Amino acid sequence: MRIGEMAALVGVTTRTVRHYHRIGLLPEPARRANGYRVYGAADAVALARVRRLTELGLGLDEVRETLAGSAGHELMELLAGLDADLARQEEAIRERRRRLARLLEGPVPDGEPVSPALAELLGTGPVTGSPMAARDREHLMLLDTAGAGGELHAALAPLGEDPAVHALYERLDALEGAAVDDPRIGPLAAEMAAAVPDAVLAVIPSAEPLLTGLGEVLLDDYAPAQAETVRRVMAALALRRAS
Repeated sequence: MRIGEMAALVGVTTRTVRHYHRIGLLPEPARRANGYRVYGAADAVALARVRRLTELGLGLDEVRETLAGSAGHELMELLAGLDADLARQEEAIRERRRRLARLLEGPVPDGEPVSPALAELLGTGPVTGSPMAARDREHLMLLDTAGAGGELHAALAPLGEDPAVHALYERLDALEGAAVDDPRIGPLAAEMAAAVPDAVLAVIPSAEPLLTGLGEVLLDDYAPAQAETVRRVMAALALRRAS
């Protein structure tokens, strides 16, 4: 058989066969006197096996190891690992579909496809025009995407329903152009920290690695006096947790 005939028989392209030759996956028969390479049944069988293995999802390096019979990389072990990967992918797809179904059931908060827990949190309480509240919503979406977890969002729900919290946001808005030693900062930080429920502090440890990494980045998004206020709130909450 010529290369085109073998490729057609197995159901691949001649370009694929030549690629397998280049990377050493399939032996390349020597040219005959007429300058052509002739493939036998053994070559076609080997090519067919490569096709079957790649269609199962094995990478070419894994196919090479399987064909060579490398110790520790037996075919059944590779297939078992592949099956586990496919199971994880299936679960991930099912979870994505569950999230899509929940989003399709109702309005999407702020036009963003967030997690159900955050969608419920963002849907609580009255709508506010506070720039700081809007920025906090953006930060919550960032944490949600980074995997902060539903427990934190559920614990924050009472804050969204508390009218006093919206008044705190308005006071934080008023610090937009203030200096970092503004006398309003201390009392506001104390009231903001006091408004945070103990339930929030209880779930922070599970999200702490993420929050620690993002804390300073998020503070950079605030004006100086506002950042100082939030920094004092975080310090007060840390003391509450430690006590």
